[in-house]
Amino acid sequence: MIDHVTISVSDLERSRKFYEEAFSPLGYKIAFGEKEKFWAFDLGKGFLFEICSANTTGALTSFHIAFRVASQQKVREFYDAAILAGARDNGAPGPRPHYTENYYACFVHDPDGHNIEAVFDTWKS
Repeated sequence: MIDHVTISVSDLERSRKFYEEAFSPLGYKIAFGEKEKFWAFDLGKGFLFEICSANTTGALTSFHIAFRVASQQKVREFYDAAILAGARDNGAPGPRPHYTENYYACFVHDPDGHNIEAVFDTWKS
């Protein structure tokens, strides 16, 4: 199951305004973010759609998808399988309390450099 998707945008402020207006009839609102870096829109039931600045450097890539899994063990199994399949490490399995208290995830870059995540979070289970 998909937990969240992040896309890179050329003008973060313009895109934030666009999505706020476009999502208004659907009831989707900004859940959190960081000015000049990214914004996350709450789509309900723990699902997020995120936009990030194309100018952001570091772990963010032009496309990011996170798959929700059933346990911390599944996060580790995904990571191991992805690395064996040729992925590059972008964050070994472990807690990410700066996201939520019980967020446990791993990150890999696929063969095209996209940031792929497996996440288990008890508040979304």
